[in-house]
Amino acid sequence: MTRHTDAARIALLNDRFRSNVLTGNGVPGRTVITRGLAALPIDVQLEAFTRVQCFATFTPDNDPWQEHDCGRFLLSTGDAVLWKIDYYADAGCTFGAADPADPAQVYRVLTVMLASEY
Repeated sequence: MTRHTDAARIALLNDRFRSNVLTGNGVPGRTVITRGLAALPIDVQLEAFTRVQCFATFTPDNDPWQEHDCGRFLLSTGDAVLWKIDYYADAGCTFGAADPADPAQVYRVLTVMLASEY
């Protein structure tokens, strides 16, 4: 595959995974949140998850590799939220994945956090 084809495949897998943060939609992985986000009221947490799932504002500035692996937005509370996807070889998350375009070789971890925690 070419770099562009890899990026398109990775973006597709990331979008599938992220848009189904609770089920993964057949893309292996898990979602974690930081203490700051967990401390917010449940309705604000749900807003954050919904915004992560629906995020589509990818630009060359926030997605230079066109892999749809990170994003930033503001909640209705004014808090800035960051999310990012990291690629690991397995659920143990000990080693990075060799090929993020191959779902059989990748375990994705979606981290959602307040920007102030970064």
